[in-house]
Amino acid sequence: MGLRTKIGVAIAGTAAVVSVVMGLLVHHRTVNAQFETATGQIGDRLATAVQDHAAGVDGANTLINPPDLPKPLGEAVQKGKWAVYLDPGTQGTPWLWAASKEGDSVVALRRPYTREDTTVRELDRVLWVAGGLGTGLAIVAGLLVATRLGRRLTASADTAQRIADGDLTARLELHGKDEITKLTTAVNTMADALSGRLQAEREVTANIAHELRTPVAGMVTAAGLLPAGRPSELVQGSAQRLRELVDDVIEVARLDVSTEQAETEVREFGALVRKAVGAVAGEERGVTVDVVEDTEVETDPRRVERVLANLVSNALRHGAAPVRVEVEGAVVRVRDSGPGFPAALLAGGPQRFRTGARENGLGLGLTIARGQAQVLGARLRFENPEGGGALAVLDLRAARTP
Repeated sequence: MGLRTKIGVAIAGTAAVVSVVMGLLVHHRTVNAQFETATGQIGDRLATAVQDHAAGVDGANTLINPPDLPKPLGEAVQKGKWAVYLDPGTQGTPWLWAASKEGDSVVALRRPYTREDTTVRELDRVLWVAGGLGTGLAIVAGLLVATRLGRRLTASADTAQRIADGDLTARLELHGKDEITKLTTAVNTMADALSGRLQAEREVTANIAHELRTPVAGMVTAAGLLPAGRPSELVQGSAQRLRELVDDVIEVARLDVSTEQAETEVREFGALVRKAVGAVAGEERGVTVDVVEDTEVETDPRRVERVLANLVSNALRHGAAPVRVEVEGAVVRVRDSGPGFPAALLAGGPQRFRTGARENGLGLGLTIARGQAQVLGARLRFENPEGGGALAVLDLRAARTP
């Protein structure tokens, strides 16, 4: 049950309870007031009838020792001077009795209580109608208020989700001075602070990467001049790996601030995938490409190649051979035979400078792949399928196809 429904139900329930309580109070007060008035009137008439009976004159409506005197009234008269009793009647007509003992006789009066009973019934009907209308209006008002509050809360939640997804420009408009406005202000303040911190982090990362690029390039060149041998190979491999990391950091920084659009071309998707995978690894490294269904796609070949290269490299580095790349239409699946993706990656997606693999890594490969996929308008998801291994799926169907 959503918050909007809960608020509406609460307001409607409160209105219904208030209507019932007020109806009961009015009903009982009216019944008591009518009974007190009728009792006073018939009591005055009974006093006059008792005096007339004592004088030997009985009125036409006066009953002396009536045989149908209600038993509770007769018992009350024997204990006191006079009493009043409301008999519900057997024919649907209630009767109001009043009796008093005069000598050895019982003097009684009675009159129909139909008028008061009808008045109460009419009052109850009016109370039910009024209560129903009041509850209905309260439900409508509650739903309107709940809908307005629900929309504002939903907007706050959607904006917070957009910020969590990376849209640091998302902000909420401020309305009023209630608690939701305070929440809106807090969300906007959080977004401003988060945007500032991430911007500072990106600038520092980009500056460090750019500063390292020149000395790393010199290191790679110098390593290439070393004499052949195992030590030279180790130095060259480390220098090359360092250059790749610096390039990855620079590309991540570019993705953070880049507003350029993908430069699209119409290409055969199967051939594009084979080219991208072949640039990273061949058959000798246990990587196979299986084109189940080929199609033409309109996309940016360079970005697609970078995404696939990073996916295959990640599968070889953190997974295990064999690695199978399957192309089906505009969807490509990269599956390895390793232990699968870490739970943190499946839950929150790839994050820079954090990797769940046992080997060394900065978690930039999959981060770049996801960023490039977003620029392409494609979907990239990660999962651990049944049977083991890790599966990355690049779906270009959401992007443009001829």
